Amino acid sequence: MSDNVLSVIPTDPWWQPGREAAGRARDLVVTFVDPDAPSGVDVDTDVTWHDTVAVVDCGSNLERIGCPQCGAEIDTEWWRDLLDYRCEDGFSSLAAQVPCCGAETSLDALEYDWPCGFARFEIAVWNPGRLWFTSDELTALADALGHPVRQVMAHI
Repeated sequence: MSDNVLSVIPTDPWWQPGREAAGRARDLVVTFVDPDAPSGVDVDTDVTWHDTVAVVDCGSNLERIGCPQCGAEIDTEWWRDLLDYRCEDGFSSLAAQVPCCGAETSLDALEYDWPCGFARFEIAVWNPGRLWFTSDELTALADALGHPVRQVMAHI
């Protein structure tokens, strides 16, 4: 059986909110996914503070990775190998030299189709019954957390 996981992460991979802000954002996520759920009810939602930067990828939804400098397609095997290597040090740096044109960039700046990201904080909703949060919902989540956010939809 496969699962879909809709995650909300800060745009800054190293940023983490306080517990109160995270609780507010989690409660909003629940109302966006199930408007009839009473406050505090778990809608298969995980709130995680990672000790180090973690990969928040889109699983089998990943169709393409593009270079932000030259636009060339980046081999996913190169990307996975680099992630495996960087994971060992907790992603202390996201800097990378892309194989296509040799440009220096950030793993977080690569052009992912579907979106992927890196974060030390994540709100994940398992099998949310929808694809994306709307721009208004993302704005509300950013306001609740006190930091801009982005979303990732994984199929695992």
